[in-house]
This record gives sequence, C-alpha cells and structure tokens, in this order.
Amino acid sequence: MRSNQPTSVTLRAYQVGFGDCFLLSVHYAGQRRSRRVLIDFGTTSLAKGAGRKSMLDIAQDIAEVCEGRLDAVVVTHRHKDHISGFAGESGEVITALHPEVVIQPWTEDPKAAVDATRPTPHARFKLALTAMHEVARYALEEISRNGQGFTKTVRDQLAFLGEENLSNAEAVKNLIEMDCRHVYAHYGSRSGLEKILPGVTTHVLGPPTLEQSAAIRRQRDEDADEFWHLQALAGQPGARQLPRLFDTADTISADALPVQTRWFTKRLNTIRGDELLEIVRALDQAMNNTSLILLFEIGAKKFLFSGDAQIENWTYALKAAPDAERVQELLADVAVYKVGHHGSLNATPKTLWNLFQHKNENSTIPDRLTTVMSTMAGKHGSTSRSTEVPREKLVSALKSQSKHHSTQQLKGGTFFEDIEIEI
Repeated sequence: MRSNQPTSVTLRAYQVGFGDCFLLSVHYAGQRRSRRVLIDFGTTSLAKGAGRKSMLDIAQDIAEVCEGRLDAVVVTHRHKDHISGFAGESGEVITALHPEVVIQPWTEDPKAAVDATRPTPHARFKLALTAMHEVARYALEEISRNGQGFTKTVRDQLAFLGEENLSNAEAVKNLIEMDCRHVYAHYGSRSGLEKILPGVTTHVLGPPTLEQSAAIRRQRDEDADEFWHLQALAGQPGARQLPRLFDTADTISADALPVQTRWFTKRLNTIRGDELLEIVRALDQAMNNTSLILLFEIGAKKFLFSGDAQIENWTYALKAAPDAERVQELLADVAVYKVGHHGSLNATPKTLWNLFQHKNENSTIPDRLTTVMSTMAGKHGSTSRSTEVPREKLVSALKSQSKHHSTQQLKGGTFFEDIEIEI
C-alpha cells in the first residue's frame, strides 16, 4: 500500500574534510522513490588522501543515489566550506538533478537592495556581508605581500579565514540560476519543503531577521554559561577601513633596514597581522550568525540541522523569541543532531544541549540521541587558547552521552557513512 507517511530515514554524511555535505533521504511505505534533500556541499580542505576530484565523485554519488532527481537543496549560509561544491564540475552535476527548490537564509536574497539611497537595516547588513569578501581578499593579498612578518599562527589563521570568506562567486551564481523555486528563510517563516516532503513538518528556527534580533550583527566573545569554555579573545573591533597607506611611497626591503630598526619593524608587522586577523575573525562570525537552523519532524523522530549557527542566532530561538518556550519543547526530544559549526565551542549552546532528553551515558538504550559531525581537526582555532575545532570538551560530551558519528572516523578511502533511522 502506498503511503504519504515516512517509514525510515537515511542520513548520508560525506567526507569532505573541513566542510559539510549531508544527503537526507526520507523513505515511504510502498513508494519506489524516496524524497531527498541535499544539505550543504562544500569544503575548504579535503581529507588526507582525498583526490582532487573527490568533490566531483561525491556529486556523482549523490546523482546515483537520487536516481537523477534531487528534490531540494538547503544551503545554510555562504561560507566556502558549505557551498564550494556548487561550483565547477560538481556544481554542474547537482544542477542537472533539477531540484524543485533551493532554500537559503534571508541574507542571500539577490533582490534585497545593498545600495539603496535610503537603506533599510537589512540592506545595510547585507552590504556589510558583501564587504566581508573584500576584506577576505585583502587578507590573502597581505599574506602574500607581507606574510613573513606575521607569526605562523597568524599566517595560518588568516589563510584559512580569508579563503573561507571569499565570495565563492561561481557557486553563488550557480545557486541563483538554478531553474527552480527559491526560498529565503528566516525564523518562523515557511521552509519551502511543505509539499516536497509528504508527512514531514519543517520548522525554521534561524536565522532571525534584524527586526527580530539585531544581535546577529556581532558575536560576543565570552559566555560562561553557554560556551564549552570561557573564550579568551581580544575585544572585537568596530567597523574599520583597511587602506594601503602611502601607496606611492618608496619601499625598502627588510634586509636593507638599519640594524637598530629591525626589532621595531618586526614587532610592527606582528601587530599588523594580529589586528588584521581580529577583523577577519569578527566578519567570519557575523556570517555564521546568518546560518539557517532547520528542525525536521519526520514521523515520531526529530532531526536538527543548524549549519554553523552560533550564539546570537541560537539565543533568539531559545530565549528571546515570543514563542521561545514552544521552541524549547520542540527541541527537547530531538533524535538526531547535526553538530553545529564542525564542533566549535559556541555553536552548541549548553542551553540547547541540556534540552536534549535523549542524551544518555547508557549506550544500550534504544532511543539514545544520535549526533553527527562533519569536521577536520587542526584547521581552525587553537588548542593553546582552547578554541580548537572540534572542541575537546564538546566532543567528550558527544561521545559519552550520544551515539556519535564523525567524518573523521571514516578511514581507508571511505567517503561517506549512512546513518539509518527507523521512524
């Protein structure tokens, strides 16, 4: 008997190194074709041993699983590690699957003005996100031009964050030009999946618009109650320009400087690198706060996908929204949680973690929480500053209190893991 009620779900987690790529397949009784949603497809650094065409291999695997037809694409936000796969040959494969709808956060709406003569708050915010790409490009140019004057830690972090925040113009363009319906979602809006996934209810829990919460403009540095440690970062800067001063002035190589000035110039370069990294970090955090948060109710099970949403995004849904109490009730019995922001310290607020009723240290209980994380250690953050990704304290909790899956565990050329969930 054919039925519109789901019977099971397969979540395929792809090994993309540092990035996200998940294929959600909803299966129905008596129906040959399952419904499939691709949630993000990107990387900034492939896993060790992955071939340069591995993203194309993943795209082709998605096409094979989908039997040539993809129902929906969800792009949680614009960072490279979530959208780079939509460019190039891999992007062509996904486009050819003719998804019915592409869902993105409200900040990605191409019709939203960024240069209006009387800009709305939304327009100004979108303009700031666009300007981020220029800062990222400048940061990468500065590494090439003056990187030897920076410490290795600063060079590595600038390179990572700069590359992550480039405009990814081809991927963005391909997503916009997909011949399908486009939905730009925000807290409380319709998801666009209502008719595509029979028997599934989808709640959009983030990001809020600026009218709902202006706090997403800037991420706070510390939160002893919510973060997985007290984050020790320098204060974030306000808006600053990055001009190249004295462009027409003569320059002199470091080797030719008078001996008595070399100590001073070395420290000036160090300060310059530190300040540039501070600015790029602040902009990077603003982009994460535009990330979609989607909660799928599939039969009796709930699946939570939060992209890279960080504390301000989550705070609105959990505490500040008029219906925050209802949201907390919805989240309490989540069965499957896609760990936010590759396991960073501030993307799984402790308020959220404490809500999950199915987490349990007893590994034998049948309805134990399942957690799934796509990550790659050593690419982001610092162990010495307790900001490493994935964060050790969070990973320990995930391993001890849930059935934990991580793409880092995939070995021997395996490039995906299927997680089967009965409804």
